[in-house]
Amino acid sequence: MIATLLMIAGILFLALQLEEKLKVPSPLGLIALSFVAHYGFQQVPVLTVDADHFAALVVFLLPILLISDSLEIKLADLREHGLSLLYLAVVAVVLSVLMALSISGWLFADYALSNAAVVVLFAMVLATDPVSVVSIFSKFELPHRLKILAEGESLLNDATALIVFVFVGLFALGGGEITTTYLVEISVEVIFGSVVVGMAVGFTGLFAMKSTENRIAEMMVLIITGYGAFELSEHFYVLLNMMGAHSHLHLSGILACIFSTITVHHVMTQAIDEENIRIDREEKELHREVQNRSATSGLIGIVLGRIKATIDERDRHLRSKEDVQLLAMVANTILFVAMAEMIDINLLWKYKIEILVMFLATTLIRAVMMGLFAWITNKTDKMANVNFRWWGVLTFAGIKGGLSIVMLTMIPASFEYFEMFKAVVIGVIMLSTFTYAGALLIIIGTNKERFLTEKLQEH
Repeated sequence: MIATLLMIAGILFLALQLEEKLKVPSPLGLIALSFVAHYGFQQVPVLTVDADHFAALVVFLLPILLISDSLEIKLADLREHGLSLLYLAVVAVVLSVLMALSISGWLFADYALSNAAVVVLFAMVLATDPVSVVSIFSKFELPHRLKILAEGESLLNDATALIVFVFVGLFALGGGEITTTYLVEISVEVIFGSVVVGMAVGFTGLFAMKSTENRIAEMMVLIITGYGAFELSEHFYVLLNMMGAHSHLHLSGILACIFSTITVHHVMTQAIDEENIRIDREEKELHREVQNRSATSGLIGIVLGRIKATIDERDRHLRSKEDVQLLAMVANTILFVAMAEMIDINLLWKYKIEILVMFLATTLIRAVMMGLFAWITNKTDKMANVNFRWWGVLTFAGIKGGLSIVMLTMIPASFEYFEMFKAVVIGVIMLSTFTYAGALLIIIGTNKERFLTEKLQEH
């Protein structure tokens, strides 16, 4: 176990060094170093032994990644860009699945895939990885609106993809009948229920946070809130059954975790803003007292004490956020190390054509969806206009992540195309991580002056 800990810490250190010295995005460095460590030190104890154990690890670490990414989103941004995020995180996913259904016969002519199987396959590769996007964006000066669109979409569309996967794909794969009434009812129940549960847990967490001035305790409240909302939603049917409802309703833990964290973060942000205003006011008061020669040292000391207390409180909130981000980085490192362990190179090579076809198809579908989004935004004043540069960034911000493998383990083992699906999903994750990240670096790097100008114009 100590050797494993040393390996994880060393990989994270080297990845951060590559990011700092050579501007290599940390997800790329983590993946590359994880493979080097796995194949170079075979004697190091493994973190996972199969896909089921990896899925359990992802579910365990996923909430901390969601909490960290949710702390980057403000409620005001959701309100301002609500329509845009609704399209990117919901409408685009649904349209992508419909487009996939229309071309599936051509893409996989050698396989007799049912419509349910197509929905399952494409839902898995539509879920994006917010960690990679946030990591790359943090190294550049980009317009705030562009960052909100890309980061918000990568965070929220995971919930949509999972809902489509479970309640449409798997439901139909198991013989369930998909009707318009069913789709409307299940969408309203899952989305509305998850948001309500998340916000309720978030407000509960706020009461606990107000009871402490300890930074570590404050961070624990953030973690308990996010994980609590996730667990409560995933097992919501247990609560209903305890109340005698005899229901099997399964909510979205991802969505609940996101909204619980946003709820807490909104109040924390308000507190920080109020503290900044209070500091400015008390500094002005101190300046007046200093200019007033009749001011006593005791009165000046009281004002200085209030300023110090306010600064300490503000810094405590900010450091709690940094602590959560550190935990998320460690969690992400563990995930990449585990992914390197479970990848079968021979299996990927066996299905290399299917992987390449799927990767190109999903890239084309995403480009079309972002193009449609750009066309819509330029026709209305209620959404942020998207130019060609922004279209390129949004298209290649669709890097895939560990959630796709979690979905993979939910497919029945008896499914005849399970091996092919496993190879395709893992292959697309690997290709998107390197090619999309590289494309983002090229697009942003060659247009950094224009992006900086757009950012300055926002202010």
